[in-house]
Amino acid sequence: MSNQQDISAIRKDYSLQTLDEKEVNSNPFSQFNIWLEEAINAQITEPTAMNLSTITKNNYPSSRIVLLKEVQKDGFVFFTNYQSKKGQDMYHNPFVALNFFWADLERQIRIEGIIEKIPQFDSLEYFVSRPKASQLGAVASPQSQKVENRAFLEQQFERLEKQYEDKQVLKPTEWGGYKVIPSYFEFWQGRRSRLHDRIIFEKENNQWNIARIAP
Repeated sequence: MSNQQDISAIRKDYSLQTLDEKEVNSNPFSQFNIWLEEAINAQITEPTAMNLSTITKNNYPSSRIVLLKEVQKDGFVFFTNYQSKKGQDMYHNPFVALNFFWADLERQIRIEGIIEKIPQFDSLEYFVSRPKASQLGAVASPQSQKVENRAFLEQQFERLEKQYEDKQVLKPTEWGGYKVIPSYFEFWQGRRSRLHDRIIFEKENNQWNIARIAP
């Protein structure tokens, strides 16, 4: 083999904590909030970063990192451009998956569910709360569309800075929030010898059933 590192030999044994189905909160949203708070308190970089997986109209999986902005009693909210690649995917197929991975805590949460847009008023309320530079970025970027070069985006941004110098930035009609409404959760805690703890919540008749699955 060349000087390239042998990645097959990279291993880590997990031993920080345990997870027991008898100890988790009976509500998966409450259990999620417990782990999220611990991730935030541990000062993990981007604790709200989550992998969002969608399905294209050609039935190919597609993933990217987005930021969680709110945990509601029935779902997880994030914001994006409706015309972006993920927006188009979700228009054609509303079934999505989320994945949170907090390496420092040796934890992972997998969530599967269906997507829906949040009300426009709620999207507007969040948009006006953003820093002005973020608002301008949302207006300037034709997200997921091909652009000639970086200069095009920077020129768009500079033009909008002048246009809205003394004005409130208007939310683009194609920008707003989505909510993932789960039907499945998996809480994963790393353990020694790859015998990880995996506790799942499955929704049936509006009730959450808890079970352990093998690693």
